[in-house]
Amino acid sequence: MTGILRIALPVNLRRLFDYLPPRSLQSGTLTPGIRVRVPFGSRELVGILISLETESEVPENKLRPAHALLDESPILPPSLIKLTLWAADYYHSPAGDTFSQALPALLRQGYDLAREVHQFWQPAANLDTQAEQALLRARAPRQQEAWSLIKQHGDGISIEALKSMGFERPLLKNLENRGLIEPIEKAPEFQLFYEHEPLLKSSPYVLNEEQARALESITCEGEQFSATLLHGVTGSGKTEVYLQAIAHTLAKKQQALVLVPEIGLTPQTLARFRDRFNVPVVVLHSGLTDRERLNGWLSARRGEAGIVIATRSGIFTPLLHPGIIIVDEEHDLSYKQQDGVRYSSRDLALYRGRLESIPVVLGTATPSLETLHNSQTHRFRYLQLRQRAGNARPPVLELIDTRNQQMTGGLAPATLSAVKETLKQGQQVLVFLNRRGYAPTLTCDNCGYLIDCPNCDAHLTLHKTPLHLHCHHCDYHQGIPDQCPNCQSRELSPVGQGTERTEEILEQLFAPRENKRKGRVDVLRIDRDSMRKKHSFQETINKIHQGNPAILVGTQMLAKGHHFPAVTLVVIVNADTGFFSADFRGAEKTGQLILQVAGRAGRAEKPGQVLIQTGNPDNPQLQSLIHHGYDAFSQDILNQRRSIGLPPFSHIALITSEATNPQPVEEFLNNTAIVARELIEAENLGGPEGVMVMGPMPAPMERRQGRMRWQLHLQAPNRKPLHNLLYRLLPVMEQDPFTRKLRWSIDIDPQDMS
Repeated sequence: MTGILRIALPVNLRRLFDYLPPRSLQSGTLTPGIRVRVPFGSRELVGILISLETESEVPENKLRPAHALLDESPILPPSLIKLTLWAADYYHSPAGDTFSQALPALLRQGYDLAREVHQFWQPAANLDTQAEQALLRARAPRQQEAWSLIKQHGDGISIEALKSMGFERPLLKNLENRGLIEPIEKAPEFQLFYEHEPLLKSSPYVLNEEQARALESITCEGEQFSATLLHGVTGSGKTEVYLQAIAHTLAKKQQALVLVPEIGLTPQTLARFRDRFNVPVVVLHSGLTDRERLNGWLSARRGEAGIVIATRSGIFTPLLHPGIIIVDEEHDLSYKQQDGVRYSSRDLALYRGRLESIPVVLGTATPSLETLHNSQTHRFRYLQLRQRAGNARPPVLELIDTRNQQMTGGLAPATLSAVKETLKQGQQVLVFLNRRGYAPTLTCDNCGYLIDCPNCDAHLTLHKTPLHLHCHHCDYHQGIPDQCPNCQSRELSPVGQGTERTEEILEQLFAPRENKRKGRVDVLRIDRDSMRKKHSFQETINKIHQGNPAILVGTQMLAKGHHFPAVTLVVIVNADTGFFSADFRGAEKTGQLILQVAGRAGRAEKPGQVLIQTGNPDNPQLQSLIHHGYDAFSQDILNQRRSIGLPPFSHIALITSEATNPQPVEEFLNNTAIVARELIEAENLGGPEGVMVMGPMPAPMERRQGRMRWQLHLQAPNRKPLHNLLYRLLPVMEQDPFTRKLRWSIDIDPQDMS
């Protein structure tokens, strides 16, 4: 048997599929990495050709021919095929699902790249010279810049190239309405990023001694893999080190991939990169349309984009000339996918760097304990930036003991006094509260009954605009009941603080509606509820950057990487509750969050102050964080983890099952646990260095979205026995008859145990 196509298909089966070549196949066109359209049952699917084989476990007369080859050449380079197959193997996920992560939606749907035509903009055929003179006299620098660029490219410049340089469609429409330019469609012609001269648009800043040493270490490796932890306190100029390392990479005619944890960070990051570099910069994230995502992906693959800024799935973006990968805020949980293929893009970045022999930089002010451990064991180079850039001084952290205090809307008297003084100085205040809504729940004053979600083991959150009760886990919502469902009392009251309630209190105290005077203090709430409109987040950020006195109230959306020069006071409300989480990562996440939020204060020449409200001021972990900093805090937790054998000193696989009926959920994992223990015994995978089986047990939130959830923990000091067990265990699990009655998943190196 010869010429068998081994194909990865987007189906939830942990295997590859064999097909015969299409009957109409011309010789010499079969290359791994091309897309293939094949029959699958009664459907037709698009898969990726992984290899050509001479034998199959399926008899030749049972093999079906593929319908068509969709590409003349591979759309993924060999390194990305290896990366994707490695991810499927390590995370024990179907290869087809993993390849789906690596391809834009249009390519997964069979989009024909051979017929690719793009929109170009060129000078109008009937150019209005009077309009040109009017534009040159107008105060429209961005339009003038775009017109000059399009005029230089008389035969047209692609919409993708224009957007990568910051010229969006509304601006181009304005030029079209002026009679200066017109759109055309044609087959694309592309310019490699390094053909743009000069590479830099603006001069780099002068680095301090620490930054200069870090840059030299990152760029001295040459054409080989290295992994570097760049541990810099907030405001220490990590981004400037990134920018100059990228400039070094571009000068070698190589591309840079920059991963950021959140969509919200991409506009400000993009602005800094486009201000510095003259090469096309593309951005990839889930907020783009399918067409926009494909255009950016192709621009990187062709070598047209010199820099790619992307969120989690961007790690699979092909680069024609890869040169460096930077993972900003490497500790952030957003890099770990929580459904489907549960991969970590931070960890995949390291494996990709090794495959492509390029440096990988992990940057953060609060390194994850796994990354710290890797640097302490010399797997990663460790570089530290201790001083803030320029004249900025580190903020002063102070605990506010809320015990026996007369609180106003969850804020202590000392806090309110500090807010008032800061606003009086014409500066800004950031109030961090990691809880959306008006109040965490609604309670009956008569019997103490709490209004719970009917689908989840969680209270319903009270929202005031519009007025309703909402579950943040399953999206269930309902109106406010007239009376208590338990005792029929009409005395229902909100309990606790949410961002809406805090915003309301602060407006009453510092920005009353009746105060119409000019310069009235703005209270700006930034959370998922208030930022639903497409441009609302960026508009709010722009308003903050105007520097007028304001109070910013928000959740983690405000904590990650933002630069607010006018913020000099940060107030953290109830952030330390995470120290008491059932999740063993709770203390680590809480410490990181506190310092990330604290880092928003005093980032310019004005000194910063951070007030941390707590009802547990004597907590030793909180005391360590405040008085000795993140280094001592994280080392204490590492020592604790080492003593009890938790990650990074062990490795975990979390198997979860869920169904509306609890009986099959528990039975399925009971069966799995029995088989796992039998395999451990038979394969000699147990003992002190072997695999431990814990459970099954209910998940911390047992009922969510109307489904009962149970978990089984597999844990081992070393990865090899754990994965060897899973290779044998998963096929048995897939044959369990209970799988027809439930959903189950496996999470390798889980970051969220709930």
